[in-house]
Amino acid sequence: MPTSKRLKNQGISDVLARQRELIARELLEGTGAGIAVGLVAGELRQGIRIWFSELGEKHGPVAEILPHGLKSHSVRLFFGSFSGSTLSKIRMAGKEETALARALFRSISPDRKVEIRGQDPLSWLVLDGGFEATALYRHDRHKPDTEEAIVATCREVIVPMMAAMAELIGYDPVNDPVPDTAPEFEGMLSRVVVNRRERNLRNRLLCIRLHGHRCAVCRADPHDVYGDAGSIIEVHHLEPLALLSSPRPYDPVSDLVPLCPCCHRAVHTKRPVPHTPEELAEIMRRKDG
Repeated sequence: MPTSKRLKNQGISDVLARQRELIARELLEGTGAGIAVGLVAGELRQGIRIWFSELGEKHGPVAEILPHGLKSHSVRLFFGSFSGSTLSKIRMAGKEETALARALFRSISPDRKVEIRGQDPLSWLVLDGGFEATALYRHDRHKPDTEEAIVATCREVIVPMMAAMAELIGYDPVNDPVPDTAPEFEGMLSRVVVNRRERNLRNRLLCIRLHGHRCAVCRADPHDVYGDAGSIIEVHHLEPLALLSSPRPYDPVSDLVPLCPCCHRAVHTKRPVPHTPEELAEIMRRKDG
């Protein structure tokens, strides 16, 4: 092996050794599933391959990052050779899960050039093992072999892609309490449904990707106060107990907003219909005024 190629491969191996835990943690927080990370050999340089540890590399979705040119990463999401059981689960996914999975893909910046082979990027489905999604992430400030570039590609592309797959597969890290399941008024959503949506890690991931970590009421970002310990923003369902004249499809893009823990508790002090974020913000303004 030429010396230059050996040094590049050693470089990305060192990066992986240092960043494996960080990559796995970010993916766990976004997907709710255990993640395995390994190396993959490219034509000239090594890359990274990521899969769900419970399923193994050959029995489910796999995300691959390879250096592309001098400044970019190419990303490919595909299914292992023996994914039949996992694909059967995905084909059973409901409308709500499918809507969230598609929204997670749409949350990836258009600059990343996401494409889904043979399908419309807005209405794609995982129909069989031939499903493949690709993206290209250009790094203007860091070379693709650096830690900064690899972590950025994972955070901005791999996490939402794998979170979408986790949603379709049905990973559910949330153990809902089982209080009253019946709506208080006809047309309301049950508390169990609301809890499930608010506590779903993929919903939280999408909400933060779209709206950021800043509370929609007090406008505080917990990271400004707590630093690395500030990843405590919560997701609030805007229509948890709204009186609906008729049911409508759940929209994870417009139905969820980020709230800090204090404001989230405060909106729910009004029952059965919680305060809206706007109402709570007005209460705060009146108190300060």
